[in-house]
Amino acid sequence: MLFYRSWLDLKVPSKVDASLSEVLELVLENFIYPWYRNITDDESSVDELRGTLCFFASVLVQRIHKVDIPTVVTKKMLKAAMKHIEVIAKARQKVKNAEFLQQAALEEYGPELHVALRSRRDELHYLRKLTELLFPYILPPKSTECRSLALLIREILSGSVFLPSMDFLADPDTVNHLLLIFTDDSPPEKATEPTSSLVPFLQKFAEPRNKKPSVLKLELKEIRDQQDLLFRFMNFLKQEGAVHVLQFCLTVEEFNDRILQPELTDTEKMSLHEEVQKIYKTYCLDESIDKIRFDPFIVEEIQRIAEGPYMDVVKLQTMRCLFEAYEHVLHLLENVFTPMFCHSDEYFRHLLRGAESPTRNSKFNRTTQKRGESFGISRIGNKIKGVFKSSAMEGAMLPNYNLNEGEDDFIEEGVMVMEDDSPEEAVSTPNTPRNLAAWKISIPYVDFFDDPSLERKDRKERIPVFCIDVERNDRRAVGHEPEHWSVYRRYLEFYVLESKLTEFHGTFPDAQLPSKRIIGPRNYEFLKSKREEFQEYLQKLLQHPELCNSQLLADFLSPNGGETQFLSKMLPDVNLGKIIKSVPGKLMKEKGQHLEPFIMNFINSCESPKPKPSRPELTILSPTSENNKKLFNDLFKNNANRSENTERRQNQNYFMEMMTVEGVYDYLMYVGRVVFHIPDWLHHLLMGGRILFKNTLELYTDYYLHYKLEQLFQEHRLVSLITLLRDAIFCENTEPRSLQDKQKRAKQTFEEMMRYIPDLIGKCIGEEAKYEGIRLLFDGMQQPVLNKQLTYVLLDIGIQELFPELSKGPKEASSVSCWM
Repeated sequence: MLFYRSWLDLKVPSKVDASLSEVLELVLENFIYPWYRNITDDESSVDELRGTLCFFASVLVQRIHKVDIPTVVTKKMLKAAMKHIEVIAKARQKVKNAEFLQQAALEEYGPELHVALRSRRDELHYLRKLTELLFPYILPPKSTECRSLALLIREILSGSVFLPSMDFLADPDTVNHLLLIFTDDSPPEKATEPTSSLVPFLQKFAEPRNKKPSVLKLELKEIRDQQDLLFRFMNFLKQEGAVHVLQFCLTVEEFNDRILQPELTDTEKMSLHEEVQKIYKTYCLDESIDKIRFDPFIVEEIQRIAEGPYMDVVKLQTMRCLFEAYEHVLHLLENVFTPMFCHSDEYFRHLLRGAESPTRNSKFNRTTQKRGESFGISRIGNKIKGVFKSSAMEGAMLPNYNLNEGEDDFIEEGVMVMEDDSPEEAVSTPNTPRNLAAWKISIPYVDFFDDPSLERKDRKERIPVFCIDVERNDRRAVGHEPEHWSVYRRYLEFYVLESKLTEFHGTFPDAQLPSKRIIGPRNYEFLKSKREEFQEYLQKLLQHPELCNSQLLADFLSPNGGETQFLSKMLPDVNLGKIIKSVPGKLMKEKGQHLEPFIMNFINSCESPKPKPSRPELTILSPTSENNKKLFNDLFKNNANRSENTERRQNQNYFMEMMTVEGVYDYLMYVGRVVFHIPDWLHHLLMGGRILFKNTLELYTDYYLHYKLEQLFQEHRLVSLITLLRDAIFCENTEPRSLQDKQKRAKQTFEEMMRYIPDLIGKCIGEEAKYEGIRLLFDGMQQPVLNKQLTYVLLDIGIQELFPELSKGPKEASSVSCWM
């Protein structure tokens, strides 16, 4: 059938289907329903998302079936692994302690380190860009036109599925577990239950859950009874490339009316037989462009009648084939295309009948889906800002959500800011060296203060503020005693500080404020809940060497320092876009630093305001504090922790281009020479036997990988793998494995690797060389960031094999059909 219902043509064991459905249901329960149910109880948007996820999963399954996995493993992935081993071997020559092996290997990679390894934020950004790059191939075309749906799916896949999956695969404990499975020579576990029956792929998961009838819902009978509606429906089917589906239905209806006549003449039978032949050639042959996928028995019976004598055509009066084919197509029209038509531009034009002018059609196409009761994910696009679990929204023209007075946001107006290294102090005497790293701060409580600038009727407004206790200890060397004072700062003043520090010094990955609350009160209870996070933010800022003499940070922590810098004019959020687009920002300057941004800011301020966009623009900010904890963890920390300005060369095929070895035999010789340092006589002997044994070993390896894949794809093992993935992504509340358990598994892995090498090889290369070689490989696999480097390289190879269109030129790739 057509590509957007491609999962209906896949058949998988019911247990595998149930496990996949469980994972996708958990995706919805964890990342969609927590915020969606606060907006509406209408399931129509989620139903649309269900269909999109089914399409995505079916595309992956179908493309995986087309890839020769053993060839990709031996020809490309093992070659990348050889390069990785070479880097680790060179790093071991520089450092003897395994504790420093990871850093030495990262330096050895240099500019060829994968871009996702620069930092955790770069990793998330890479996954987002990769997901966007795959959208034309993994999503239905209509889904890519809906910005809110595309953004939602991108955030779910990149931040909540792919990122934790990559962390799980690169975890040394996971690597050790996989190695134990690989080295285990015990017979594979056999299935304890018979194979379950085959069922349509994710059919139950894709079933609509919305039970509320829509006032705009149509039945197929209503469409056929109205000439204008039928014309619109046929135009819609033509756009979808499915007009032949309706044509088949009409043709079979006409055919049944003729064949059910009580007495048929030979001329009528010949005419009906020709009609059957036409139906078979048009809708059943594989080479036909209008082919519809029917069950094989339907095609066989129609073929037998079409290729038999014309007298047999009367058998169709009692045969099931044509009737079931008609029921199949009618089901598609009623349950697939009719609901799609009710959400289409063609149907909206029918409802409005000339309300739109031809020159406004493009704008009309973007806006009409906001009308009605259930129009999919676009209907709530403006309501879901700031509710994604992995990111927050900024930069959009937000509607006025009836904010109370006193809850308006600050507008930062580009005040002239000086951020330099001069010793000028906001507190105490000038010309005294300042070292903010020696200052101690805490936020013990939240208090109120009366703001005379904000009045409601006849009383002053009481504003909740953070109380910051400051202790200065950096002037003891010049005879000063420690100084103590308290500063009161509002919630939004912290974000002004963060914005200005980012302009002058860039971002600090380990010091980030939680996402700014745009909707909802910022009252005493809310500030109290954020007290510890804001305290930790300031404490981490003080520890950054580049901020040890920051005038901005010193002003923020001083009682009378820089009031105008952090407390700007207050206006409602709804006017923010107008102010930014109509008033050129005043110039920000800093002595001797970031000259290029200053020049760009100056150029932009001289340009005329750009026209207002037709709809709000959505941009991604830093994740919330909760997701910061997920983004920055103790195992991976900040990955390689490299700055964005590090010079790097774009060379996706680096790992393939630099290697001269080819095939499993060469790989084994390479590992023997580089890792185990085999003696020269053994190396020459292997080189001599290369002509005799290379092809044999290649064929055996290919057979062995096929055998292992067949075992892996058995039903009970697939269910186990899906369960492991589910637990890795969603079972965050379970207790992690203890350090003792991980060390025990690591020790067992090393012992199994030692036993895996045959004794004969150990005698040939020497026991010491065997131990040192295994130790090198084992230590390399205990480095989480190095594991992730290899994981991303293998991911890139896998993506290029699954989606070869990405390797084509822009014009060639754009011409590739998305039809499966």
